Amino acid sequence: RFLLSGNLHGGSVVASYPYDDSPTHKPTGVYSKSADDEVFKYLAKAYASHHPIMRTGKPNCPGEEGETFQDGITNGAQWYDVEGGMQDYNYVWANCFEITLELSCCKYWENNRESLLAFIEKVHIGVKGFVRDAVTGAGLENATIVVAGIAHNITAGKYGDYHRLLVPGTYNVTAVVMGYTPVTRENIEVEEGAATEVDFSLQPTVMPPALNVTQFIATPAPVSTITPTPVQAGAPSPTSLHQPIQPVDFRHHHFSDMEIFLRRYANEYPNITRLYSVGKSVELRELYVMEISDNPGIHEAGEPEFKYIGNMHGNEVVGRELLLNLIEYLCKNFGTDPEVTDLVRSTRIHIMPSMNPDGYEKSQEGDRGGTVGRNNSNNYDLNRNFPDQFFHVADPLQPETLAVMTWLKTYPFVLSANLHGGSLVVNYPFDDDEQGIAIYSKSPDDAVFQQLALSYSKENTKMYQGSPCKDMYPTEYFPHGITNGAQWYNVPGGMQDWNYLHTNCFEVTIELGCVKYPKAEELPKYWEQNRRSLLQFMKQVHRGVWGFVLDAMDRRGILNATISVAGINHPVTTYKDGDYWRLLVQGTYKITASARGYDPVTKTVAVGSKGGVQVNFTLSRTDIKVDEGKVPVLNTPDTSDPNEKEFETLIKDLSAENGLERLLLTSSGDVSPYRYRPYKDLSEFLRGLYLNYPHITNLTSLGQSVEFRQIWSLEISNKPNQSEPEEPKIRFVAGIHGNAPVGTELLLALAEFLCMNYKKNAAVTKLIDRTRIVIVPSLNPDGREIAQERGCTSKIGQTNARGRDLDTDFTSNYSRYSGTREPETKAIIENLILKQDFSLSVALDGGSLLVTYPYDKPVQTVENKETLKHLASLYANNHPLMHLGQPGCPNKSDENIPGGVIRGSEWHSHLGSMKDFSVMFGHCPEITVYTSCCYFPSAGQLPSLWADHRKSLLSMLVEVHKGVHGFVQDKSGKAISKATIVLNEGLRVYTKEGGYFHVLLAPGLHNINVIADGYQQKHVKVFVRHDAPSTVLIVFDTENRVFGLPRELVVTVAGASMSALVLTACIIWCVCSIKSNRHKDGFHRLRQHHDDYEDEIRMMSTGSKKSLLSHEFQDETDTEEETLYSSKH
Repeated sequence: RFLLSGNLHGGSVVASYPYDDSPTHKPTGVYSKSADDEVFKYLAKAYASHHPIMRTGKPNCPGEEGETFQDGITNGAQWYDVEGGMQDYNYVWANCFEITLELSCCKYWENNRESLLAFIEKVHIGVKGFVRDAVTGAGLENATIVVAGIAHNITAGKYGDYHRLLVPGTYNVTAVVMGYTPVTRENIEVEEGAATEVDFSLQPTVMPPALNVTQFIATPAPVSTITPTPVQAGAPSPTSLHQPIQPVDFRHHHFSDMEIFLRRYANEYPNITRLYSVGKSVELRELYVMEISDNPGIHEAGEPEFKYIGNMHGNEVVGRELLLNLIEYLCKNFGTDPEVTDLVRSTRIHIMPSMNPDGYEKSQEGDRGGTVGRNNSNNYDLNRNFPDQFFHVADPLQPETLAVMTWLKTYPFVLSANLHGGSLVVNYPFDDDEQGIAIYSKSPDDAVFQQLALSYSKENTKMYQGSPCKDMYPTEYFPHGITNGAQWYNVPGGMQDWNYLHTNCFEVTIELGCVKYPKAEELPKYWEQNRRSLLQFMKQVHRGVWGFVLDAMDRRGILNATISVAGINHPVTTYKDGDYWRLLVQGTYKITASARGYDPVTKTVAVGSKGGVQVNFTLSRTDIKVDEGKVPVLNTPDTSDPNEKEFETLIKDLSAENGLERLLLTSSGDVSPYRYRPYKDLSEFLRGLYLNYPHITNLTSLGQSVEFRQIWSLEISNKPNQSEPEEPKIRFVAGIHGNAPVGTELLLALAEFLCMNYKKNAAVTKLIDRTRIVIVPSLNPDGREIAQERGCTSKIGQTNARGRDLDTDFTSNYSRYSGTREPETKAIIENLILKQDFSLSVALDGGSLLVTYPYDKPVQTVENKETLKHLASLYANNHPLMHLGQPGCPNKSDENIPGGVIRGSEWHSHLGSMKDFSVMFGHCPEITVYTSCCYFPSAGQLPSLWADHRKSLLSMLVEVHKGVHGFVQDKSGKAISKATIVLNEGLRVYTKEGGYFHVLLAPGLHNINVIADGYQQKHVKVFVRHDAPSTVLIVFDTENRVFGLPRELVVTVAGASMSALVLTACIIWCVCSIKSNRHKDGFHRLRQHHDDYEDEIRMMSTGSKKSLLSHEFQDETDTEEETLYSSKH
């Protein structure tokens, strides 16, 4: 909370103080005195007296030589009347005292230095201290500090701290807080210089019972990965002597009035509220949401989120006013009423009072059943505008519808109600059926919806009776005040069905009364009829089953795990901490938790009639049960480096819900682009960043365009001129089509954002210190120079100066055709894609609102498709509209891109794209982001485009640190460079110097094959998380060399040698066998006895051949022939 302020101007030399205008608004000469006139004069003199010219009271500005100011100060209105001045607003609407300082006729530092310092010192004057609870000692936020005799109060801060500027003197000061006895400290002496310290201790007027005193005392909780069980809001609340404070603001709030109301409560109760907008209406009114929670802005693991939406039909206003009453009720009773306190502490509540503020402004008080203001400004019924399960909704999605759809996808809502008017009933899904007739259309959770509807109607006596509008619809009857939507009447395109079918949220529609726009004096009656119903329905968010789905190895929550209930065909999914909520009626259920890469787990759960049951699931990774453990699974090893652990925690925090929003909220400076920069201005801007931030930037030229313009490349890193192979490298490029310069301006804004926040924002500083960021804002500067603003569909400037579309010039065979390439393409290939080792590339283009992933050329299969699609989806999901898949471009109004992501060839197939070349030859995944439907929108749209895309751009900086990174080495610890990492049988990357590698992969289980010359191939599996990097160390078991030769060669030679030996042995055996087998076939001589031998000798000695005829021969073949004797006489 600001205490003192100076608004620096020029054109004269004087200090001006409130008020700046008067009731008469006379142009000059009217002294408009504030309650703190003496303080303001004191502050103004403090500045003027230290200024050598101002203190004289004679500025002597050209043309105003006779103008004088006593003591160099003046009352604003006395000088000249200024309506709507900032200094008056500070004083009237905040705790801040502001004066306006006209520094000089021109502007000079020397004359103003001492005055500036002297004025800053005055922030310490007056009285300061704390306002505390006398019982607990807790600071009392928003305590009012009243100074007697001065009709201007201030309020205490978050911890009861206050500081009230006062001139020296004696004062009586009182501290006032609702629910406490005021305390006055009299005769407080305020002296020149430092403030007098005065503390206040206030006694509560009503002491809460002893049962509740300990309820709000914090006690240490055991360390656990799970948040303690939240207080069950549906359980009976402890009794209290305190009666709830009822709303008093019963009137119809038009938009400006409602806006002030919401801001007021957000300002008065900052500890439990957060006011935000989910988008704008057709007429650019904010779609406000008030969050009420004990930790606003933060999703607490295990705590369900609830929402109320009102005024969807602009002329149905009761819901709008009831929700404003509910905000007032919850805020005023938190901390004193047990029921409200339990509800706010156990639930994150979101309240949207008006979804159709434009229609409301057209509506008329007293409307009973009319239609004026029902639709939005484009005359579309918003409750017929959501995508439907049975029918195609031909009407274009409206801004209000898109904003709400985005909102519903952003938060893990569990339960919701949409407040309408025109009847008195709660209707539940489904709202239509496939036949389009009025018939009961039953959802899988019909029993749950009936219970939810009854929880509201039972608390509203008139609604529960079931005959709501007898004078208007005498025959209409709803048993117990509830009905199935389609059975009442068929409504295609309704919001409650879309909630149920496309999110985890159960929504019903509540008709609050027969009169759509009742008179203001009737509003208290509606609050009294519905206040118990509103509270009771909110408590139903705690019914059923809730809990966490955890990883068995690291006990972390698993995102997007599926929770299925047997017999009910409607699964829900877990949120980022693995937390889930499943509404169920009383009964016994079989509930299964499953997730990709994990073995499912089923539990039998008994759900009671009150409260919820916590059921946690612990899932084991499927890879733990790989065949007999033959394939090892590598996981993130523990690191003892505190810096590494701190950075891993940062990545996880930024990946969590609202992590990037918190980064943006704590960042410094507004870098929203407000104009387009032609080439000269772009060059000067980049040089300015380089000269102002020389320690973290390096500006180089990749080459020149056809017309000799430089293609600039800006590197942002803590060591931009040094090689750091272990740091992931990401590139952002834009302007390949010169007629789409939005991407160029977004990248310039990103560069400025990073530089401005270095050493100022801890998260940005760590990202820059750990990442090498390369930004190439304009690939086609020649085309950009001739493109024309507001040329939404113009192709002027799309090509380079030679008429070549550069995104068709990245031919596959880069070596063969490099001589005929355009100079821009050649520069990008040689000095960016191939020369530098990137882990991720993001290219910005225009002409639609979607993201494409490789390939742009028609191919049958896409390697690493899951990862490429994951990267594209990550960008789209962080954009408020892109992920809805409805670009809504004028030339393709009915185009539907699921998730806002599509393969390039399926959207616009062409050859020679930069994206395909990056993947095939640069081994770097690249996505193309189409930033807006209009190629060259007006400069006035740049701030909103930056607001839409900045979170997505930053998400890429976070994502580049995920995936898998690690080292490859042998058993001795020797790093192995140039090893090939083959991922999932397709994608290849290579280890760098030191054996380091990094590759982005979609969350889940992945196969890795590692190949290196001289080593046996290594096969491992790795599990990749969605919110943290996986670090692996791959060690080759055996060197693939024997006697200095490759193992494969040695095995081949040895095998050949053995084969030769075997073959030789076979030949020898065969030869021997042939000789042996001759004796077995045909005729041969019989074995002889000794006598025969002698006869043979004798016969041979005679030398007569005829003597052979007298000898006997035997045939030893297998035939049965007789022995033949041959004798010749």
